[in-house]
This record gives sequence, structure tokens and C-alpha cells, in this order.
Amino acid sequence: MTEGSAVRGISAVTLGTHNMAEAVRFYRELGFSLVHGGPKAAFASFAVGVSYLNLIAVQASQTWGWWGRVIIHVDDVDAFYQRAMARGLRPQAPPANAPWGERFFHLADPDGHELSLARPLG
Repeated sequence: MTEGSAVRGISAVTLGTHNMAEAVRFYRELGFSLVHGGPKAAFASFAVGVSYLNLIAVQASQTWGWWGRVIIHVDDVDAFYQRAMARGLRPQAPPANAPWGERFFHLADPDGHELSLARPLG
């Protein structure tokens, strides 16, 4: 590696959506802060710490299979789980402690993009 070529972090992750209004509502329900765009925009951006989770409207003909998961660290996994449940969102399972040292639960957004809400243990 050469001087000045260190990887510093991820600035943003951008996910496609077939229904911007529904996707924006989902992320707002989880407590994400909308910083650009909105339900009627072709592009929306949410603050996630010092990074961003972006949504971009795509044609209904655009499809995707399982591509991976976005892992988002939160202060209180159980509080996020309760918030999701209270708003009618359906996580895959209750929070659990993982052998790799995180407490987490998984939740799919309206377009099927998988999120892991997590907190390092210890």
C-alpha cells in the first residue's frame, strides 16, 4: 500500500426501490433521519452516523436477488426491535447475541434489502 492510499470508511450505501414513498416511510419508522429527497423524489438520503443510506427509484422491471446485507450499528438493539414491532414492521427474529460478538436482529425493507441492526458486545 502506498502512502495516502488507506481506506477510510464507507461514505454511503445506495439501495434501489420500486416505491420511494413506502421505502422512505419504512426508514423513517425505524428512526432514520431524512437529509435529502423524500417520498416523491427519485433519490433520498438518510444520515447514518457519519455515513448515509441512500435510496434511488428504479423501474419495476429492475430486479435483484439476495445481494448481501447492510449492517447498521445502533446504541440499543432491543429498543430498535421494539420500535420496529410497535410500528408493524416484521423482523426475521428477536434480537440475539452472536458468537462473533454482536447483538443483532435482521429486518428486510419493503424492497427486500436486508438490514442487520447490531451493537458490538462487551
